[in-house]
Amino acid sequence: MSLLGALAVTLVMFVGAAWAGPPFFTDDPETVEPQHWEFYVATQFQKDKNGDRSGTFPHFELNYGLVEDVQLHMILPLAWNQPNGQSTKYGLGDLELGVKYRFIHERDNIPQVAFFPIVDLPTGDSDQDLGAGETKVFLPLWFQKSSGDWTSYAGGGYWINPGAVNQNYWFTGWTVQRKLNDYLSLGAEIFYAGPDTVDAQDRVGFNVGAIVNLTEEHHILLAAGRDIQGDNDLSMYLAYQFTFGPKENGN
Repeated sequence: MSLLGALAVTLVMFVGAAWAGPPFFTDDPETVEPQHWEFYVATQFQKDKNGDRSGTFPHFELNYGLVEDVQLHMILPLAWNQPNGQSTKYGLGDLELGVKYRFIHERDNIPQVAFFPIVDLPTGDSDQDLGAGETKVFLPLWFQKSSGDWTSYAGGGYWINPGAVNQNYWFTGWTVQRKLNDYLSLGAEIFYAGPDTVDAQDRVGFNVGAIVNLTEEHHILLAAGRDIQGDNDLSMYLAYQFTFGPKENGN
């Protein structure tokens, strides 16, 4: 665990844990090109060892390249949860807003680096366990280095997590990804998250996933995994991504 804590990585959170850098928990420092957009329609599912289920169906993610090396970010989730043996609750989750700023570009012996502060606004109904009920802030740094068809990115950050039984915590992790061809990339990550409440335990887990490029603009992203240490028995993510923006020739 000390090795994982020395790595640095990411998390987005609205109901339990959600994906920050689709299709993984780990984010990367790359920003959307200026005046270009990334739009996701996604769903997330997770089940804990007690049989409780939660997720999003769907959530919408939008990223916009404001200027070179600056990206605006938003996630609007429709969240749900189903405690074991109880009825399902469904509604608006917590709105996530962020700005990614890449301040170092990758060179031969230097990784690219970005700062990506995120704010989760309490727009979800906390009485229905659809939101945190408090404004949360995540302050991470992301690092990435590539070699041929291989890309490795990692980082880490600190969650400011107010609330009567909540506590601040760190999240760290590491992802390795390989481009097999123009249509398919495969990846895997390992992550660590500190306890987010006074009675919670540390989490260590993994995910494996893929990015399928249907065309230059249309993509499918998917991942699945679980905790090695912790309560999460299964996590799954599936998304359709549409990327668009002005063409290089101005048309």
